[in-house]
Amino acid sequence: MKAKKLTLAMLGLVSAFTLAACSNSQDIITMKGGTITVDEFYEEVKTDQSAQQRLTTMVISKVANDNYGDKVDKKQVDKQFKETKEQFGDSFSQQLAMAGMTEDSYKDSIKDGLAFQEMLKAHIKITDKDLKEIWATYHPDVDVQLISVNEEDKAKDLAEKAKSEDFAKLAKENSTHASATDEGKVTIKSTDATLPEEVKEAAYKLKDGEVSDLITVSGFNGYEETKEFYIVKMVKNKEKGNDMTPYKKELKKIATDQKMSDQAFQTKVLSDEFKKANVKVKDKDLTSLLAAFLPQEEKTNETKENKKTEKKDTKKEDDKKEEKTDETK
Repeated sequence: MKAKKLTLAMLGLVSAFTLAACSNSQDIITMKGGTITVDEFYEEVKTDQSAQQRLTTMVISKVANDNYGDKVDKKQVDKQFKETKEQFGDSFSQQLAMAGMTEDSYKDSIKDGLAFQEMLKAHIKITDKDLKEIWATYHPDVDVQLISVNEEDKAKDLAEKAKSEDFAKLAKENSTHASATDEGKVTIKSTDATLPEEVKEAAYKLKDGEVSDLITVSGFNGYEETKEFYIVKMVKNKEKGNDMTPYKKELKKIATDQKMSDQAFQTKVLSDEFKKANVKVKDKDLTSLLAAFLPQEEKTNETKENKKTEKKDTKKEDDKKEEKTDETK
């Protein structure tokens, strides 16, 4: 669960919109020597970065829920809620409190996320070209055992022993990988991002029962170059062959997931949906907030409207100055 810590500013923005129905000059705080009006509060809060991020989320959630919320099943929400609650165990209530949420508001956030996913799905069209591109690098799931260590000398020694000794025992006693507790057993999927590509490619070339040579994976932790060493034993390999028909359902899911996580695609979807929902930014200080999603024509119109507003405000100020000058005379 992503901790949605609602800062005072973020909460303040929501309150500001609620208060917007009141007169802008209405006092919301009074004290000796002064007051704070709705307008003053709103002007202070709206420029906060966290508040602006929250506002963006509010707009996206509103558009997604209004148009796709009916596609979200309550069972989906309850299922995801239950999984998260079980994941955090006894600390779940504490995590909610830290995020400034209740169980009901967290369920609402789950529904928002699912509605957003439904919105993205509605814009996805998978072509044969997409499937062929996925197929080019696709490999069916394979079952392996693996050993992972970060000491080169130890890795070389284990690689030699793995050829003839009990691989499961070596993995359990030496591997630093999470699978060590289960004798190094892992199912490798094409979409698996937890294993380096070098390891996956080496594994795919193995026959059942065959053990790989030492696989060296170089990386960088932000300070220095790092090296991780892997040894893989193939338990059950599977050739994909030349016909992708049996795998079309899985290939389509992979293609769909890739598109849904693509930032450019998400931006395009939001732009289309915002246009359909006729989203307009009325406050000139917030026009840049949704600039990436609003059509160029819409942004141009908003700019014109804001300039008109500025001119009106300037004219009002000039008129007031003239009135004061006349009174002085």
